[in-house]
Amino acid sequence: MNAAVATSVFGAFMVLTVVLGLLAVRRKGTEKGRPAGLSEWSVGGRSLGTVFIWVLMAGESYTSFSYLGAAGWGYNSGAPVLYVPAYMSCGYALGYVVGPMLWSYARRHGLVGITDMIAHRYRAPWLGAAVALLATVCLLPYIQLQITGMGVVVSTISYGAISINWAYFLSFAVTTGFVVISGLRGSAWVSVLKDVLVIGTLGFLAVYVPLHYFDGYGPFLDRLVAEKPQWLTFPGHDSGGLGQVWFVTTTLVNSLTVVIFPTTVAGYLGARNAEALRRNALYLPFYNVLLFVPMLLGMAALFVVPGLTGADSNLALFKMVVDSLPAWAVGLVGVAAALSSIVPMAVFMLVIGTMWGRSVLGAIPRLNKGAAGAASGDGGGEAAGGRQKLWSQLVVVVAGALALLLTYTAPDTLVRLSLISYEGMAQLVPMLLLGLVWRRLTLHAAVSGLVAGFTLVCVLVFGGHDPVWGMNAGIVGLAVNVAVALAVTWLGPRAADGRPDAEVLALDDEFPRGGVPSRGAPVSPPASS
Repeated sequence: MNAAVATSVFGAFMVLTVVLGLLAVRRKGTEKGRPAGLSEWSVGGRSLGTVFIWVLMAGESYTSFSYLGAAGWGYNSGAPVLYVPAYMSCGYALGYVVGPMLWSYARRHGLVGITDMIAHRYRAPWLGAAVALLATVCLLPYIQLQITGMGVVVSTISYGAISINWAYFLSFAVTTGFVVISGLRGSAWVSVLKDVLVIGTLGFLAVYVPLHYFDGYGPFLDRLVAEKPQWLTFPGHDSGGLGQVWFVTTTLVNSLTVVIFPTTVAGYLGARNAEALRRNALYLPFYNVLLFVPMLLGMAALFVVPGLTGADSNLALFKMVVDSLPAWAVGLVGVAAALSSIVPMAVFMLVIGTMWGRSVLGAIPRLNKGAAGAASGDGGGEAAGGRQKLWSQLVVVVAGALALLLTYTAPDTLVRLSLISYEGMAQLVPMLLLGLVWRRLTLHAAVSGLVAGFTLVCVLVFGGHDPVWGMNAGIVGLAVNVAVALAVTWLGPRAADGRPDAEVLALDDEFPRGGVPSRGAPVSPPASS
């Protein structure tokens, strides 16, 4: 009976999720009166307001990690998990500046992602394709982790009635179908539902668990201080040496990385104007307060469900939920956790599809024969944009199927790759951000720095030297990256680039707060997709 009730609640909300995605697409299609192109599918037609951008980007922060990993880190180690709200808050502060800069640059030149921006900045389409490949390697593990996370949630809330393998497939099928049909706009609509459930369930659990198991926060915290004090200080309990230096360096490198992460940039580019992004950067840190709930409840689980080891520790929060709440409430918590997998997984898949559809497959002339549009813009004309959208949707299915296949057959493959996801993506920071504000950074310098930094990160991480000297390996790689890029810029060849600064750099005065080009700025309005 419990399994039937919980799975019924879950199934009803999954149907509602798909319906919301369809409504989002149908409404926009009705407004425009023609099929949506790549820009509409991948960045929501650059028309999302502050609320939709807020819930969409918050959706990337609240993944299945919020219910599983954060609680598991709190259960296993304690204090080191605080790096998550720390780097997110710092990243939002950086996003106040970086978001509008990338938005204006992409809007000015009709670009739909970081691979587009890099290819345009350095006049090297091959570099955009190479970055797409690198970013895919770093993003695929996140798709696999969300498939795994949602599978664990579905199997747990069904009281074991749904096997873990079927739960994995359900996660893949729902998300793939959803993102292929609805794109970024549908993800934004579903993020509203997800955020209502996340705020409601975590707010409830923040009050319920301490009262139900400890008679309040006072007795719980007194017991935690008395019996588990090592969980409350660095380097935490059995964390492998994640001390203060690691915390600071990880916060720094992750805050730099999150502002240029392809999924974050997809949120930037979906905004209606730069002011929506500035407001969003001010509001997002308030959402971080919710992250403390699963972290704290993970430590509460030390006393309620002791003895969890390995992957089971990630179920610390859900074991308390399943044991103490009625089935319908378990179903609601499961829906919130599942949507916390679906929304970010949809954006990850969409971004991979867009990068390949635009910068790899879309750049091969014979694959796009007859689709060269008459005008450049968001997708390079309607025919080209439609063809690139088709390639992108196909890649979404392939990427999701690959992640699902590896989840079944070789789960450790993507898990190992996830070790370099953030540290690897951090190596794109100089190429993208430094390149957009400093014209002297050359193609040779940017590529040399990227290769040096990424190679060092791989050597350190896979060699078991992360942290190194107490520091996050990503910050070491980033320092080498910048040093090599500067050295090659000053000592290496300087290819002539006759384009004006407005064509190469992200100028502050291109799109001021209202989103309107500055008077006299040489801006050509982007064509609609």
